[in-house]
Amino acid sequence: MALSTNLPALSPAQATDTQQTAPLQGATPQWRPLLHYSPRRNWMNDPNGPFFHKGVYHLFYQYNPVAPEWGNMSWGHATSTDLLHWHEQDVALPFNETKDIFSGTVVVDTHNTSGLGTAENPPLVALHTSVFKKNASREPGVQAQSLAYSLDDGQTWKPYRKDPVLTLSPDSLHFRDPGVFWYAPGGYWVMTTVVANAPVVKLYKSANLTDWTFLSDFGPAGFVRPGMLWEMPSLFPLPLDGNEARQKWVLMLGINPWSIAGGSGSIYFVGSFDGTTFRPEGLPPDGSDPAAYDWLDHGADHYAAIPFSGLPGNSAVTIGWMSNWDYASQVPTSPWKGQMTLPMTMALRTVDGRPQLCLEPDSHYTALVAARPTLSFDGLQLVSEQHLLPDHVHGQVLDIDMNMHMQSADRAGIFVRATADGRIGTGIVYDMKRQLLTVDRSRSGLTDFSARFSHEHIVNMPAPTGDISLHVIIDRNSIEVLSRHGSIVITDLIFPPAGADRVMAFSENGTTEFRNMKITLLDGSQ
Repeated sequence: MALSTNLPALSPAQATDTQQTAPLQGATPQWRPLLHYSPRRNWMNDPNGPFFHKGVYHLFYQYNPVAPEWGNMSWGHATSTDLLHWHEQDVALPFNETKDIFSGTVVVDTHNTSGLGTAENPPLVALHTSVFKKNASREPGVQAQSLAYSLDDGQTWKPYRKDPVLTLSPDSLHFRDPGVFWYAPGGYWVMTTVVANAPVVKLYKSANLTDWTFLSDFGPAGFVRPGMLWEMPSLFPLPLDGNEARQKWVLMLGINPWSIAGGSGSIYFVGSFDGTTFRPEGLPPDGSDPAAYDWLDHGADHYAAIPFSGLPGNSAVTIGWMSNWDYASQVPTSPWKGQMTLPMTMALRTVDGRPQLCLEPDSHYTALVAARPTLSFDGLQLVSEQHLLPDHVHGQVLDIDMNMHMQSADRAGIFVRATADGRIGTGIVYDMKRQLLTVDRSRSGLTDFSARFSHEHIVNMPAPTGDISLHVIIDRNSIEVLSRHGSIVITDLIFPPAGADRVMAFSENGTTEFRNMKITLLDGSQ
């Protein structure tokens, strides 16, 4: 079965138009993602300042230009016209002898409020955290907010004459991660930052992006544990259930450690914002278990999620770092470490009687899937058995859309990136008795590179009638599972052998019918 040519063929989601590199000893091309962006080489973590401008998506990210380990923090840069084919650009904001460059945001200063461009050529403005070094004007380790700008659509960046533009008094070693947006009702810019170890979110406003005035604090919202850091805050509005008259505000944060799956993860709060203060709604009691809070993702590998700015209309798209601080330095990929999640469209929907942030793959991805061959299975009924799907249903990169009707089974689901003998595979399992959805990567391939590479990630998902719908996106080294309108997401890294490319369905202790299962081949496999 040949692949459609309606869309350009995918190559690994990294640069193909920059310098070529010779194969390296110990390289792991079998785990180079096809759908997810990864740098050609070296270390990458949090996404920074993604935005859309003149038909191009720009992605910046924490990057070490000289080694596949954390350090020498700079802003890497990649561009795309479809959020699937990425081209790695030159380092945008490099570290130097006076400071490292931590996370931040880029905005298009359309009305040239900063005065750094012109009405005809408005600037791109990057607000970012500087971490000063011993030979700088500030004490070593001090963190403050700096500014750089571009007048050539992000090709080159100039530091602002005043550095930094925002500090705490006294100076702080944990004041970082500015997120910036235009607040139209007030006619000013708003910045969210964190004092990560407090933990607290601090809000500021500015008319010109260079002079900032304090607005308010948010936190700790009853959710504090020993050693917990809050990072990467983003504040943005979304209509509830598509009704623009029922707009609410979402505050998204990175939590490390103590996330729902252990280590680092992304949490969110829904509430209101009046231009000064964010007020959350429906908070659980202080000291509640992490499961009582709303998590963007219940897997281990989705951190530092951040929205794109400058998108047309009312669209809202987010991207995150697909890794976990528990083991990020030990993941067995070479010559790179780190990759991004698939860009996801965000919507606020009423689920189980309350507003929940829901994710679904961006429209560019759904168009890709629609243009590729799909294999359909309907009415597959299993009775206390495993069933290996036919030989032609195999691939390292797949999209699976499926429904299960559990008539009497205790547990049912599928294994993906599996071997034909079933010894290796990543399980997506629904437990009817416990009403739990689980991704089990205990037999997914290489797992012993870190004792903190957790095996099972579980979310409560009631399905009293036994009907479960799942959307599963499988790449060469990852799995993303979505259910319940995208209000439940589980994202996990996996490191299977290249030959583990089969799909196996199963039903335990009873009958399960697999309905409308559609498997789309995305890697060219027959």
